[in-house]
Amino acid sequence: MKQLKSLLIAATLFFGAQAANAQAKTAHVDVNEIMEKMPARIEAEKQLKKLSDTYTTEFNAMTTEYQAKLKKYGEEEQTVTEKINQERIAEVQDSQKRIADFRDNAQKELQKKEAELLKPIMEKVEASIKKVGKAKGYQYVLNAAGLLLADGPDLTADVKKDLGF
Repeated sequence: MKQLKSLLIAATLFFGAQAANAQAKTAHVDVNEIMEKMPARIEAEKQLKKLSDTYTTEFNAMTTEYQAKLKKYGEEEQTVTEKINQERIAEVQDSQKRIADFRDNAQKELQKKEAELLKPIMEKVEASIKKVGKAKGYQYVLNAAGLLLADGPDLTADVKKDLGF
């Protein structure tokens, strides 16, 4: 009976140690912090700002032209024929549509350009995270942004170093 008890205790300790060894090693990184400080990301933001400013300038010019037409047509409404007023209403509606279409297309183009610029940067960050995680023996590396508690090892500095900043 005493041998059986000793055997059970030894088995429990053995399997408990195996279970502890079988637990996955995890760490975390702050992907947002890495992305914010990456030189390539900063350059991408500059390109996006320049494109956005171009669209804004064009949009403002279209809006200014539209408002000037609207004012002019409003002032002349009583002095021109009904036919001309109808043509001007159609022209104003067409201008409104062109402005709305321009705004929508500009937003889509900005989103497309942002995705195009950020995709290779994100892929580079992910590759670096995998490289650093494997080199340090971690099986899982989680993004700290989504964690409620990030008490384990933080690989953010190591990933930044691997990326060269």
